[in-house]
Amino acid sequence: MDIAALVAWVVTALGGFYLLGTWLQRGGIRQQQSGTSRLPAPVIFGHFALAAIGLVVWIIYVVADESALAWTAFGLLLPVALLGFVMLARWIPVYRARAAAAATPAATPTQPADQTVPAERHFPLPVVLAHGLFAVVTLVLVLLTALGIGGS
Repeated sequence: MDIAALVAWVVTALGGFYLLGTWLQRGGIRQQQSGTSRLPAPVIFGHFALAAIGLVVWIIYVVADESALAWTAFGLLLPVALLGFVMLARWIPVYRARAAAAATPAATPTQPADQTVPAERHFPLPVVLAHGLFAVVTLVLVLLTALGIGGS
């Protein structure tokens, strides 16, 4: 189960890297001053840093098989999940606005300038959903492994 958690965590991380790269490429950092982006940089980078540290701890756990490391990784995942839910809650209105704009035929010829469009509007829905799904799977597998359920 520890290897399954590792695979799920890596897949989650790959999706997260893609979303972070999209946000940075579309000007998410620059949009912090104007308030265009609804995702605060400290939340994004905190989510990323804690997830990356947790992944390193999990890799060490897989090698060393010390239960304290499994619980440490799980403890790191809790704030990662909380920050992820915060970002999801702030992203949903941006996604809905994009969907509403796409449904309005009059809105397409007059697209707003790229700096007025939140960077997170460019997140593909399948990537967001897959990232969230694999994150939940990772959290559950890490908890089950820390509890000693399913063997290691």
